[in-house]
Amino acid sequence: MPGVTKQPLRAAKPVPIKRRDRERTRQEILDIAFEEFAENGLSGGNTDAIAARANITKRLIFYYFNSKEELFTAVLEMAYAEMRAAEEDLHLEALEPEAAIRRLAEFTFDFHQAHPQFVRLVSIENIHRGRHMAISRRLKEMTQPSISQIAKVLERGAACGAIRPGIDPVELHMTLNALSFFAVANRHTFEAQFAFDMSSSKARAQRRAEIADLLWRCVRGD
Repeated sequence: MPGVTKQPLRAAKPVPIKRRDRERTRQEILDIAFEEFAENGLSGGNTDAIAARANITKRLIFYYFNSKEELFTAVLEMAYAEMRAAEEDLHLEALEPEAAIRRLAEFTFDFHQAHPQFVRLVSIENIHRGRHMAISRRLKEMTQPSISQIAKVLERGAACGAIRPGIDPVELHMTLNALSFFAVANRHTFEAQFAFDMSSSKARAQRRAEIADLLWRCVRGD
């Protein structure tokens, strides 16, 4: 049209493609899978449900984890890594032997009480006879600092006569975990059989103190 100056067409600006952060996506899958496996077990855990909750395709799950079994192993590694990291923050080397033993007992009890899904996941892995843990180098490696920390407390205590010598740190670790684990894993059946309160704040505080006392009496030198 006369008098109208045509403006040159401008190329449309490309719409930036939002790319998922790989680590964030992987962690989201692990977090959701943790809840799914803890609730439904390995056999009942549903990768379709995990994908739907993460708003991704199931194919993407298997891009990060080659199989459901590998995903379950990774969930176990994540769960244990959280506990082991918390154990390292106890700084037991700065405490006197009795205080260190009691702190370790209280921490272990508190962790299990605060993480019932962790207890269920460990129970599920025991149903599978520990086969996923057996093939995980990472899980085996992360146990060493924990046992080493207990061993050092025992050695210091034995050197000053506060703790009797010859205690196996792995045996002590097993004893403590058995006591703390039971209070979560067997709570419902124990309460049903004996009408014994294991759930209230008062009952948990009493059990926590009893476990700390038991562990100290187990190791003390006199």
